[in-house]
Amino acid sequence: MTLPSSHFRSQTTTTAVFASAPSTPNHLRSRVMPTSTPATPAAVPAANPDGTGSSDTPSVRRERQGSFGGSQRAKILKPFNTANIKILLLENVNETAVSALRAQGYQVETHAKALPEDELIEKIRDIHCVGIRSKTKLTRKVLDAAEKLGGIAVFNSPFSNSRSVAELVLAEIVLLSRQLGDRNREMHEGIWSKVSSNCYEIRGKTLGIVGYGHIGSQLSVLAESMGMRVYFHDVVPLMPLGTSKQVSSLDELLSVSDFVTLHVPETEETKNMIGERELNLMKQGSFLINASRGTIVQIPALAKALRSGHIGGAAVDVFPKEPAANGKFFESELLGCPNTLLTPHIGGSTEEAQSMIGVEVSQALIKFINYGTSIGAVNFPEVDLRAIKDEENSIRLCYTHMNVPGVLMRITNILADHNVDKQFSDSKGKIAYLMADISDVTPEQIQDIYRRVSETPTNIVTRVLY
Repeated sequence: MTLPSSHFRSQTTTTAVFASAPSTPNHLRSRVMPTSTPATPAAVPAANPDGTGSSDTPSVRRERQGSFGGSQRAKILKPFNTANIKILLLENVNETAVSALRAQGYQVETHAKALPEDELIEKIRDIHCVGIRSKTKLTRKVLDAAEKLGGIAVFNSPFSNSRSVAELVLAEIVLLSRQLGDRNREMHEGIWSKVSSNCYEIRGKTLGIVGYGHIGSQLSVLAESMGMRVYFHDVVPLMPLGTSKQVSSLDELLSVSDFVTLHVPETEETKNMIGERELNLMKQGSFLINASRGTIVQIPALAKALRSGHIGGAAVDVFPKEPAANGKFFESELLGCPNTLLTPHIGGSTEEAQSMIGVEVSQALIKFINYGTSIGAVNFPEVDLRAIKDEENSIRLCYTHMNVPGVLMRITNILADHNVDKQFSDSKGKIAYLMADISDVTPEQIQDIYRRVSETPTNIVTRVLY
């Protein structure tokens, strides 16, 4: 199986934020064209609320954290009254996010649960940003009612629950190797079954990690500290941590590992990547752990391998179909399989992870509102510039537009008579996003730039920060 380089990068998708904010006076704001649609979340890095930690080119984004250009102070970009920004947070979003957003002066309304569609439609009419978790559905009907959204950028938290998932997987390795799930169930049924057959220490055993991203690499370190040998497979060459080793193919990894754990995103290439063929390649009596996505493993094939004894045990935290609410709704072919640990998608469900998710996503949202930075958005072009100089008559133009030929020529003509300090543009599908910092402009020129840019036929939304 040959996969593109992005397909094994481990991602977490606990929280998504759909964000926008007015950044020009009401008489200057452009009407949003209905061209952007929500997408599944992906990664967003933590960022500083003061706008530092930015870069004007992706290749140096990490190296230039905090670079303003010499000792020049960064300019605070808030041409709007922050108290006018209204944010709706649903499904008990963590208090760390609420506190961070309120510290910016935004109005923040919180709800412990998801809202019914009709109630959400009424709420969202006056909202600039909405933060959700997994139960809320932002349907087309809801988005059509969101009159103050100036486009939709979706952020999530790729780092926050990595440690929680890694720790759960390590615990499951120990539980499976000692058959503790079965022994625990038997004891609750009043059965005393003291056995040592097919129970093992994990020291000296081989752990195979599929996907050496945020979670896989952390798990690698933890497993080595327990005395395990670690091999991993990823579709890009990576620097191993500790003494772990990268193998060239998935088949090789499956054949040499005592434990195989999966940490890949859901893509067309990774769906059903572990089926009967792959399970047969695994060692007799080896173990499989899936804490990534429910569609990665073919459940009927796994159940068959467990019942035949070819696979010695499995731990599954994610499923192809998962109940929408807590209760007695779960069904699976894995029910009753020997030495099988089933958990309800709780890999990242810890207090620490939820707190960090609130921090990461709120900071991404703040940077998007206040500075136009879209790094980490999953449905939107990722654009950032190093901080603007703290000088009078300097502005930042943020222009979201349709991705068609001729747009940059129009913008260049509009800005031709002005001093453009720096500029960066990127596109994603039908949407493109341009940021440009412009100096030595008068208030009248600012109004003229805004008017001419927002009146271009390809305009989706134009923002001016100064």
